[in-house]
Amino acid sequence: MKRRNFLTSAVLAGALAASTTAFAQDDTKTIGVAIPSATHGFMGGLNYHAQESIKRLEETYPELEFVLATAGNAGKMVNDIEDMVATRDIDALVVLPFESEPLTSPVKAVADQGIWVTVVDRGLSQPGIEDLYVAGDNPGFGRMAGEYFRENLNEGDNIVVLRGIPTTLDNERVEAFTAAIEGSGINVLDMQHGNWNRDDAFNVMQDFLSKYDDIDAVWAADDDMAIGVMEAIAQAGREDEMWVVGGAGMKEIIKRIMDGDPQLPVNVTYPPAQISTAIELTALGLVSNTPVTGRFIIGSQLITPENAEQFYFPDSPF
Repeated sequence: MKRRNFLTSAVLAGALAASTTAFAQDDTKTIGVAIPSATHGFMGGLNYHAQESIKRLEETYPELEFVLATAGNAGKMVNDIEDMVATRDIDALVVLPFESEPLTSPVKAVADQGIWVTVVDRGLSQPGIEDLYVAGDNPGFGRMAGEYFRENLNEGDNIVVLRGIPTTLDNERVEAFTAAIEGSGINVLDMQHGNWNRDDAFNVMQDFLSKYDDIDAVWAADDDMAIGVMEAIAQAGREDEMWVVGGAGMKEIIKRIMDGDPQLPVNVTYPPAQISTAIELTALGLVSNTPVTGRFIIGSQLITPENAEQFYFPDSPF
């Protein structure tokens, strides 16, 4: 698959619907999709959107085939990708790395063979390997949360922070959040990895609560982690002491914001449907001359009680 020029956001709106088949019916192209397993809400939503996109694209483009693999750890994802190359002779790979560092060399090996690579969400530790990068606005995600903390806390107030899995995107979020509160006088008491997991976040928050008597707010940075955090706070009977900001727009969280829950004042969007954008752009590059190289960043928005209804989708899997 040849390298192509940068895609502008306007292209996607009509190109998939308008493009005609560029290959003969017997010239089948195969796209491998490697993503983490649906171990928590965000990944559940992402898996749902990946499956729906593949189903839709297979119907639209009979000359395309897909192989989808999900992994619960980095080692399995590496094996899945190697198997796609060896046994399915894939023409393109769409990958959301389980972790950045362990997936960098294996994905580079795929790219070095001339196979198109689209990286989603969690960037690789070496820049420039992928042809296309699709993600939410991770610096914007952290900055928006940090600005809310800065505007709604006072000098001397104390917060704790839960990080995700060690990845480039987690680094980007935390760096932007830290920069946003710099000079505000807000004290970051502690910062630990909750791995975007409810149980891990519950354990981390229990540790925070046992160590610190005065916590004014929590940046959970993820809605699954926010649920674990709130459960730990509830068990400690400290609900009235602190509020929590998660992220990604889980419907249960959005409903509580709509209802004016003081423990959940706002949220920051980070859509799991970004996997659909990545798969559809990759498919578009295979079946047409549409340029799809570059970076496609989906902006974050602040969800408040005033606008929460716009982001509430009760039938959504996430």
